[in-house]
Amino acid sequence: MLELKDICKVYNPGSVNEMCLFDKFNLTIDQGSFVSIVGSNGSGKTSMLNIVCGSIPIDSGEVRINGKNINGKKDFCRYQTIGRVYQNPSMGTCPHMTILENMSLADNKGKSFGLSKGVNRKHLDFYKEQLSVLGLGLENKMDTLVGALSGGQRQAVSLIMATLTPLDFLILDEHTAALDPKTAELIMALTDKVVKEKHLTTMMVTHNLRYAVEYGDRLLMLDKGQIVLDKAGADKAAISVEDILHLFNTISIECGN
Repeated sequence: MLELKDICKVYNPGSVNEMCLFDKFNLTIDQGSFVSIVGSNGSGKTSMLNIVCGSIPIDSGEVRINGKNINGKKDFCRYQTIGRVYQNPSMGTCPHMTILENMSLADNKGKSFGLSKGVNRKHLDFYKEQLSVLGLGLENKMDTLVGALSGGQRQAVSLIMATLTPLDFLILDEHTAALDPKTAELIMALTDKVVKEKHLTTMMVTHNLRYAVEYGDRLLMLDKGQIVLDKAGADKAAISVEDILHLFNTISIECGN
């Protein structure tokens, strides 16, 4: 379970550009839930993910995972049990390393490093098995440099790498935004398959309203650091893209846009 309790975050404090994004913000995400998160630019979506991952500090409040306050944990420590797939396909992989080397790097996450080889070919069959679920034939290209792959292939490898070791949470930060429509559909289908098969608690930020409606069991909309829509279960299943668009337009009119 993830809990954000009374989170306060102010950007540029004491300057003319001071902005309070979160003011006593609260959110609870249950174990095994797949939450889609939408909102306009500046609504706080990515900032919320960064707060969970420890990439940006908070001014007050608590981030709790399974009841434990992790405020004092550095981001690299949190990533031992958090997997993240970024918008840019190049951010989740090392382009000058092979698929095998990238998979080995992900497999070693959170483990102690000694003088032994970083690549353990005894795990080769396991890596191939994980990649085979993608249906892209990447399990037959283990010695290919990741930089030689297409954006969609790299994002697919990033998804497998992010979920290779046991996780508390999977963070998807607009992970289809840089892909063409056909590839984005493929990555979303693969995402849904991996999340379900591995029973991952997932937070997905997306600007694609159809994906937000079709995938996951809970839908959140943020505006100016506040949750303005929260639908789960049957209520979430009943919501449509038109409903979300209407709320977007209503908020835009209220803001004078």
